[in-house]
Amino acid sequence: MRKIDIALLALVLFLSFFGFFMIYDVSSYVSLKDFSDKYYYVRDQFFWVLIGFAGLFFLTFFNYERLYNLSLPLLFTAIVLLVLVFVPGIGIQFQGANRWIGLGEFSLQPAEFVKLVLAIYLSAWFSRKEKGRLLAFLMLLGLVLFLVFMQPDMGTAIVILLEGLVIYFLSGGNIAYFAILLPLFFFLGAFLIKISPYRTERLEAFFKIGESVENSSYHLKQILIALGTGGILGVGLGNSTQKYAYLPETTTDSIFAVIAEELGFIGAIFVIALYVLIIWRGFRIAARVEDKFGKLLASGITTFLGVQAAINLGAVTVLFPLTGIPLPFISYGGSALIVDLCAVGILLNISRKS
Repeated sequence: MRKIDIALLALVLFLSFFGFFMIYDVSSYVSLKDFSDKYYYVRDQFFWVLIGFAGLFFLTFFNYERLYNLSLPLLFTAIVLLVLVFVPGIGIQFQGANRWIGLGEFSLQPAEFVKLVLAIYLSAWFSRKEKGRLLAFLMLLGLVLFLVFMQPDMGTAIVILLEGLVIYFLSGGNIAYFAILLPLFFFLGAFLIKISPYRTERLEAFFKIGESVENSSYHLKQILIALGTGGILGVGLGNSTQKYAYLPETTTDSIFAVIAEELGFIGAIFVIALYVLIIWRGFRIAARVEDKFGKLLASGITTFLGVQAAINLGAVTVLFPLTGIPLPFISYGGSALIVDLCAVGILLNISRKS
């Protein structure tokens, strides 16, 4: 048993506590305005950081091979939770979305839990040598994607889709199938966007960003203002003007825009580089571990963390349409932060045997 990957742990620690500081920075005004308490968001985030790191350190020393036998019960629990979000009195509807389950004063977002559980289950399943599994894999993936998409949460559905395909491919799946599956999923996604008015509006706003505010997205305009104001060196920590109710979702989806405004191009590139290093360390762990279950599990976890970061950063830099994906380890939110930190704990556990 070798030591854990200290570099990966250090990167995640830095991003998590940097995110905690940024939550305080961007939320003070909104917290005071909405809740008469400038520490409302940062207090919640502190609580979730503690739980997340407790999960990280527990899973670092909990033999990940035991997850093999727990994979089926975990998958069943995850699917039940996805269904419960639609049950009146249990699920919470907010702004037309059914994504949460009420737990007293707290809420759980099952779609975040599913990302980690699906990586565990698919890794356990595909680590066994079985034939004719493509149809069963597509049926399982289709069920999970359907439940997530109905919430609706297309961004998370994309993360789950790519995570599942990567694990299937690395387990020895025929690459020729991807030539069929990827175009199929692309046209299916285009169809689902077409029949959804608000997704169509988001896509049109993205392609018409250069037109007037009335014909474009207010959110995208404010992101571009934040990025442009930051320039090369930024306006300085705590000096953002966009966080004062101009830029929507500053604590969650758009927090990177405030980071770029305050730290500038240099600071933004530094943060992006940290995510690239995390992805590199994750796949390095996967490449160096000997057992197939650990290899697939490390690859699946690294994939969903990397895809989440790429989608959020791409949307906030206006490379992709807005999707509502939080930035791992930095954005405000309990379910996502706890799951991401627990996933890193499993990666660190695998690194002890690599």
